Formats: sequence, C-alpha cells, structure tokens
Amino acid sequence: MLTGSVTEAAKLMAVTQPAVSRLLRDFQALLKMELFERRGTGLVPTAAATALYMEVERSFVGLDRITAAAEEIRGRRTGTLRIAALPALANGYLPRLAGHFLIERPNLNLAFFGVISPIVIDWVLNAQCDVGFAEVPIAHAGLPSVKLPALARVAVLPAGHRLCAKQALMPGDFEGETFISLSAGSTSRHVIDQIFHREDVRRVLRVETTLSEIMCGMVSSGLGVAICDPFTAREFDGRGVTVRPFLPRIDFEFAAVFPPQRSPSPVALDLVETVRRALEAFGRDAPSMRDTVAAPSLDP
Repeated sequence: MLTGSVTEAAKLMAVTQPAVSRLLRDFQALLKMELFERRGTGLVPTAAATALYMEVERSFVGLDRITAAAEEIRGRRTGTLRIAALPALANGYLPRLAGHFLIERPNLNLAFFGVISPIVIDWVLNAQCDVGFAEVPIAHAGLPSVKLPALARVAVLPAGHRLCAKQALMPGDFEGETFISLSAGSTSRHVIDQIFHREDVRRVLRVETTLSEIMCGMVSSGLGVAICDPFTAREFDGRGVTVRPFLPRIDFEFAAVFPPQRSPSPVALDLVETVRRALEAFGRDAPSMRDTVAAPSLDP
C-alpha cells in the first residue's frame, strides 16, 4: 500500500522479494479476496484492499497509543495522583513542591485536598486518595506509612512586638503574653502546654484554633503570640508576622500514609521521596530562622 511494488516493499521490510510475494499470496488466500491488481511493473490496490488498509491503520494507531501509554506508566508520568494533606503543608509548601513535581511529568494530573489530619486518615483508609500527609501519631497503627523528617516549631510574633528584638525565644519570654493556641485535646497542644507548665510560665490563653493559618492571622492582627509549625510561619513571615526560633525544640512531626488495600503507586512513592529530600534540605540549610523557612529545595 505504501510503496506500490513488491520490490520496494521488500526493501522497506528488509526481506527478500520472494518472501513478500509469498506473504501477499498467503494473505490473500487467507482472506479469500484479491487485494492488488498488477499494472505494468507496479501494484494497484483494489477497493477491498483500501478499505482493509484503513481498518489496519486504525488498529496500528491504537497499538501505538497502548505502547505510548505503557511508556508513560513505566516512566511514572501519566494518570491522576490524588493527595490529601494537613493544612500546615497544604497552605503553600506542599503545593509548590507538587507544582515542580508536575512540571517534570507533563502527562500527570493532580487532585489536591487540604484537610485536617483525621480526615486525611479517613480518606486514605477509604482509598479516596493515593497518598496522604498527616500529623503523627497516626490513629490507625495498621495504615502503611512513611515517617518524614521532622522540623522544629517556631515562635510567631506580631511585627514590631518587643520580643522581636531577641534572636531566639524561650518559655520564660512568654510570661504574661496573650497566647493564641492550638485546640485543646490535640497532641501538639499538649506538648506545648507541658513545656510552659514545666517552666511555670503563665500565658493569657485567649484564642484556640485547629488551624495554624488562623493562628498566624490572629498574630498578624497584633492580638498575641503563638508557637507554630514552620510551614505556615513561612507563609506569614513578613506579612505582619515575625518568626523566631523557639527553645527547647518542639518537633512538628508528620508522615505519608497510603491506602491499606493496595500497594502504593510508583508515582505516589516518587512524590513522597521528593518531599523527603526537600524536607532534609529544609532542615539542613537552617542556620537562621529565615533560612529555615526558605522556599523548598528539590535537590537531592
């Protein structure tokens, strides 16, 4: 069909001319139809051959698409990845990281949800997401998970606050300060309260919230101070909020979790490894608070 002659077809297929003649003869016998008419030294396709060729071409296009899809899957660059992440990660840091991840995988689509950790766990348990990022400890011990590098929580202060003059803050610096806290009953709230109780520091607890974004928003109003995860602090740094290291160190710990019903998808594992490397760089390159909350690095 492409060359118009048996000789040229043999060259194209890198076989002998008799082999092409035999293949063509056997194929016509199998189909019980004439596919070509000889005119001079060339072959002219019959109407039946033209109709058959269109069907064959359509099938080959389909096979090419299957091959291409297999290559994409092998290269982990196709499909849709569904992520759920706790708000501290979802409010800036992880979307930027995921954006870089997608740029390198142009055929990968993303569904991204920012929800509190208990909902992250629930959605992953029900296979509504391929991977979730939730604060530890994880309530369901049997859920497949990967612990990620922990980063230190930080103090967030209203811009111009008297404590901004200090390079690092300790519990005693918060004596008598209006304090915006995480909600009662959360593990993080318990750990933070214990440190202040141990130092016998009395804070004025006026506001509590489940979301660090609300916490930092309240701090930026000038109402009070808080201890916050480093990701949200980074988003608010310079927006009416000043960030300082806090000692003793209070780790912000979280993990990647996967649906228990199946093995993690290769692309989900790729994303988790990308996050792990970025977090290691985040903590490693932290001689000062501003460097600690710098934009994420994607370098290994």
